[in-house]
Order: sequence, then structure tokens, then C-alpha cells
Amino acid sequence: MTDLDVLERLLAERWSCRGYTEEPVDPATIERILTVAGRTPSWCNTQPWNVVVTSPQETAALRDAMAADERLGSDIAFPEGYAGVHAERRRESGWQLYEAVGVQKGDREASAAQMMRNFEFFGAPHVAIVTTSAALGPYGAVDCGLFVDTFLL
Repeated sequence: MTDLDVLERLLAERWSCRGYTEEPVDPATIERILTVAGRTPSWCNTQPWNVVVTSPQETAALRDAMAADERLGSDIAFPEGYAGVHAERRRESGWQLYEAVGVQKGDREASAAQMMRNFEFFGAPHVAIVTTSAALGPYGAVDCGLFVDTFLL
């Protein structure tokens, strides 16, 4: 099996999960994943990502704090809109998610409740918070995206 075969298999087998077990991950495993993901290439080898992985207790406290905060949102502007194939892919993905969790088409209350599960971390015992300096602008954000991709693989 070639390296390309391994990469192809990894990408073909990846999937999104919106529900996790409550079983904590061993700290040594988390540390190893962070070390491996830290080998991600970055612009001028700046490696601009800062990562904090919460313990189950910290995750619970963060979940509670977020539930009480009315400022939920993103610190990066959302796209102005989606058109063409991008809108189609987004819509298809959304309907697949809602179908999987039993939300009926047009049920705005249930879809809003499902969206709020993002801020409950879908029951995960840990959260990986990835940050970069605002001074690095899009370069830092892109490099962090590459890091997250490697981390997830």
C-alpha cells in the first residue's frame, strides 16, 4: 500500500459526527495527537496555532458558561450567502443531519434546538480550542485550518 493509498483510505473513511460518547480520552493519547498534528506545514513555518484541550470537568464548565451567554456566534464573519453547487451541498448536508436526528423539514424550533447542540459540544468529554494571533490575519487562520484537518485525520 502506497502513501497515497493510505491518504485516500483515510479521506474516504472520514465522516462527521454530531454525537460523542462521554468516555474521556487518555491524556497521553491527546498529547500524541497534538504532537503529530503539530507537524502540519504552515506559512513560513510559523506554526501559529495555540491549542487547549479541556478536561471533562472543564468541558462541563465551558458548556454551562456558553449556555448562559447570549453572545453566541463566530469571531469570523459568516459568508454573505451560498450559491450554486455550494448552496446545494450545504442544503443536502443540512437535510441529512436533520433527518439523522429526527428533525422534520420546516420545523424551525427543532432545527434551532439542534443548532444549539453545537454549543453543548454534542456531548463530547473534551473540546479542542484552537486559536491564533489576530495579527497573523488570514495566514494564521488558514494555517490553523490545516492543523485542525491533520488533528482530525
